[in-house]
Order: sequence, then structure tokens, then C-alpha cells
Amino acid sequence: MSDLHNIAKKILSNGKGILAADESTVTMTKRLSSVNVESNPDNRLLFRETLFSSSSMKDCIGGVILYDETIKQISSGGKSIPELIKDNGAVPGIKVDTGAKDLAGSKNEKITEGLDGLRERLKEYYELGARFTKWRGVYIISDNLPSKLSIISNAHALGRYASLAQESGMVPIVEPEILMDGDHSAEVCYKKTSEVIKRCYEELYLNNVDLKGTILKPNMILSGTNSKEKISKSRVAELTIECLTNNVPSEVPGIAFLSGGQTEIEAVANLNEVNKLNNSSFIITYSYGRALQQSALKFWSKDISNIKGTQEVFNHRAKMCTLAALGKWTENLENSK
Repeated sequence: MSDLHNIAKKILSNGKGILAADESTVTMTKRLSSVNVESNPDNRLLFRETLFSSSSMKDCIGGVILYDETIKQISSGGKSIPELIKDNGAVPGIKVDTGAKDLAGSKNEKITEGLDGLRERLKEYYELGARFTKWRGVYIISDNLPSKLSIISNAHALGRYASLAQESGMVPIVEPEILMDGDHSAEVCYKKTSEVIKRCYEELYLNNVDLKGTILKPNMILSGTNSKEKISKSRVAELTIECLTNNVPSEVPGIAFLSGGQTEIEAVANLNEVNKLNNSSFIITYSYGRALQQSALKFWSKDISNIKGTQEVFNHRAKMCTLAALGKWTENLENSK
């Protein structure tokens, strides 16, 4: 398992983070449509290849999560996409769940599917060059949610997935995401996130997962998007670190936050504050999708042949995220483009 330990550390070390470029074709079509670019395999590849070949890949990005379509594509230079990522200094990874479906027995909640045939798919992805994987469980907060059924069912799936991923020689990213939707307080988010994470690790233990060869991808502790509560960045950081320290086993090498519904600036500012206060043994960094890509996507959509300009926009965002992962981000640096 020492290889898995080394891979996990390589992805997370020295302020590096993870580029989540694993949007499904349906999601990527929505993103491209929102900026008036046609969604076809060539355009999806062009945008992603632009990011994967940028200079910040070597300095800022430790790993890239891919989607099934992308991991099988060939870059304009003739390399496979995993080869391109590896040659630029990052580790190729792959999303392996098949999406969140309605949870039987609880009409408002979701269960993530994809365990059927997973062992065979993992073998294929390993041969294609992937060395880490991702599976997302998704939970909603309300007065009586997430339910015990949702917490137990999604944790069970995450445990089985993680065990299969390690069996195949890949580091599993365990992603239990509590959505920001709702009017709940940060204190409620803290309580529910704690319940979810605690149960996840009970299942990981049951499935004999080597925690040193895993990465946790959780939400930060935030109030709901419709909450009237105004919470400071320092309070977000305090609650987030307390939640992680109390519920994540110390063997876990690192935590890579998802950005969820945060803006690009909120995602770096909150991550920076967490790292300024971090006195735990965990490496704390980022695994961002929209918070890394959105500005670059908007710029690129104006002229999809302007590769250099798009890369400059992406490089700036990646640099800001890495500074935040080191606790060194400032508003002045943010605005010094």
C-alpha cells in the first residue's frame, strides 16, 4: 500500500491541489451552453486540453479528475489525455460513480450508484493511466435531513467503492458533500457534516480501507445559501477545522475541499483562512471545479482559439488557490493580474 500513500502525498503536497474536470457530458453541455459555445467532443476536449497544458499544471495542480469521455481522448499533440497530464507533472484521476439517483424510501434524497461492474471499470481506467479515483455522495440539509437512511446508504457505497479502488491500485477520493442549499445555520451544517463524516469512516474501517492511501473531499462548514446568518471567514475556518479534527482519523494524509456553491473568491478566501488556522496533521488543499475553471471558460468562450489568453486566466486562478492552500493568499495578490 506504500505506493498509494506516495500517490496521495504527491497529489496534495507543496500547496498543490486537484483540478476537478470530471463534469459529465450533460453538465459540461450546460456549462458550454451558458457561454454560447457548442458542446461537442472536440470543443469539450479543446477547453480541457487548454487547461491541462497550461504552465500552472507543474506548479499548482497535483491531480486532475477526468470523466469517462476525456480519459479516452487523444490530445492535439498525439498524446493520450492521461499522458498529457502526467507529462505536465500531475497525476491523472477518474470519476467512477455513475451519478446520484433518487433514494428509495426517501423521496427527497439521493443515493450514488455505480458499484455494479466497478471492479472491471477500475481495471480499465488503471490501464488507461488513472492512479486515483473519485466517488461523490450527496446530502441535503433540512429539519429532518439528511436521514439515517441517506447517511448509512451513501457511507456504505463510499466504503465499498474505496476498498475496490485500492484493490485496483488507485487512491480513492472519498467525497461526502453536504449541499449549501437551504436556510440552515453554520452550526447545523457542522452537526450534520460531523454525522456524515463519522459514518463514512466507520464504513471505511469495515471495508478494510488503508486510510493513509485515501483523500477526503468534504464541504466546508458554511451557512445555507438562503440563510440570514452572516458568518465571518474566521468562524468558517474555526468550525471547519473543529469538524475535521473531531471526525477525521489522523491517518488520513490530506483533505481537499470542494468549492460547492462558493464563488471563486469565496473559495480561495475561506481556504486561506482555514490554512492560517490549521494546526492539525492534515494537509488541507483544494479540489475545485467551477472555482478553478469558470473565469477561464468565460474568457475562452469569446474566442476558443485564444489558447494563451485562456491559460493566463487559468494560471492566475490556480496560483491563487495554491497560495490559499499555503495560507498565503491576499486580496492584493488576487488583484495583481
